[in-house]
Amino acid sequence: MTEKKERIAKKMADAGLCSRREAERWILSGRVQVNGKVLETPACVVGSEDIVLVDGKSLAQKSQTRVWMYHKPAGLIVSAHDPQGRSTIFEHLPKSMPRVISVGRLDLNSEGLLLLTNDGAWARKMELPANGWERTYRVRVHGVVSGEMLGRLSKGVKVDGIQYAPCQVEVERKQGTNTWLKMTLHEGKNREIRKLMNFFGLEVSRLIRISYGPYQLGTLKPGAVQEAPCA
Repeated sequence: MTEKKERIAKKMADAGLCSRREAERWILSGRVQVNGKVLETPACVVGSEDIVLVDGKSLAQKSQTRVWMYHKPAGLIVSAHDPQGRSTIFEHLPKSMPRVISVGRLDLNSEGLLLLTNDGAWARKMELPANGWERTYRVRVHGVVSGEMLGRLSKGVKVDGIQYAPCQVEVERKQGTNTWLKMTLHEGKNREIRKLMNFFGLEVSRLIRISYGPYQLGTLKPGAVQEAPCA
């Protein structure tokens, strides 16, 4: 039987070295060799017999999948590097942790539960809506929350040509002109909550993810990391 080969960027990501996108950048910058030759393009497939070196070191075999829960504080970027020089979450993780990637993202001003893993394939699988994992958030908004808005969100709405799936929204409490909502999403598109709230004339002043599938933020303190079983 012919051995199934895979793209070099996928192999690097599955080894927990970096994301696929980062792997492609590393390749283009000349950091990756295959069988003694420096790669000039990510359009390369490799098998078990190929010798892959990254920064002169052998690409490690895929290790056992591990998962960590991280309480991301607001003000940090979920990226290995930021062109604008802003602080990233990876600069604040314990030095004892292995190299990890995030499962999805939280934007600069969002906080709460972020999953980290050493397994790129597991991360991609868990990001897909098809896995059925819900993402739940506590959201503080400024403005009037109407019953009509809640009803429309429960059926799904289209914003700027993008169709957003139905989401569950509960009003937790009101504080003057501010309202705390509990929102549960099934897709988690880029900046979905902020875009939906803006569509209804509401300003998000705080956004905290409290769960991702079976993983719960619980009492984990901002900036803290805790290893968890792999679901």
